[in-house]
Amino acid sequence: MSDGIADVRFNRPDKRNALDGRQFMAIAEAGEALKAMDGVRVVVVSGVGPSFCAGLDFSVFQTMSGGEPADDGGDADAEAEAQGNPGRLSPSGLTHLGQQVCWVWQELPVPVIAAVHGHALGGGLQIALGADIRIAHPATQLSVREVHWGLIPDMTGTLMLSRLTRPDIAKELTFTARVFDATEGHALGLVTRLSDEPYRDAMALAVEIAGRSPHAVRGAKELFNRLANDGAGEQFAEERRVIGSLVGSPNQVEAVVANLEKRPAVYRD
Repeated sequence: MSDGIADVRFNRPDKRNALDGRQFMAIAEAGEALKAMDGVRVVVVSGVGPSFCAGLDFSVFQTMSGGEPADDGGDADAEAEAQGNPGRLSPSGLTHLGQQVCWVWQELPVPVIAAVHGHALGGGLQIALGADIRIAHPATQLSVREVHWGLIPDMTGTLMLSRLTRPDIAKELTFTARVFDATEGHALGLVTRLSDEPYRDAMALAVEIAGRSPHAVRGAKELFNRLANDGAGEQFAEERRVIGSLVGSPNQVEAVVANLEKRPAVYRD
């Protein structure tokens, strides 16, 4: 941290910062650590390498298709992956781990700015939506990708999408799982500001905010969140109910297998 600005960076560049068990745990732990850290006035979240976050790690989908993820570390790694299960309920009971890596940015009393580039797909987009402000490169590839894999956006995405854009737009993006660029995302209300250098501009904005009265800024975030996040707990519980009915179901497995085999899916009505 420097001058009241906490610089949080996702650091799996070779995997485009995709989310595996360890990454889920690391993000949640970073958020919790910031809650207890003195002197934080603004948080900037970004990704190292070519992307912000490309969504779930490929190994997760291999597991969903009935295969086994790569095991390169024995019992200790297996235990770490179990702890990083995104469906594991958090101690508060408000979120599961997958939701918490997005919601923790709303729980922080200070503003959180996401600097987004490359890809923000599925869970990666939901993490970005969990920030208070999103600055993105115009060419960034975005997608509410979950239906592509027979799932739903269960990482607070249904709440955040409903807050930021019209219901028909949120539904169209979710139902189609299409990929769109940040220029369109800005027009739809999902991106706050476009920038050719999102990290630089996110840090510049953070400096500006950090120079304001920290109590006034915290008070403003608290009041906006009081209205915007009303009913969040109930919505998150419903996300968990619906995703629980989908994971491992025949159509969900078929979605994963068909995509991995690069063939049209055959679904049951």
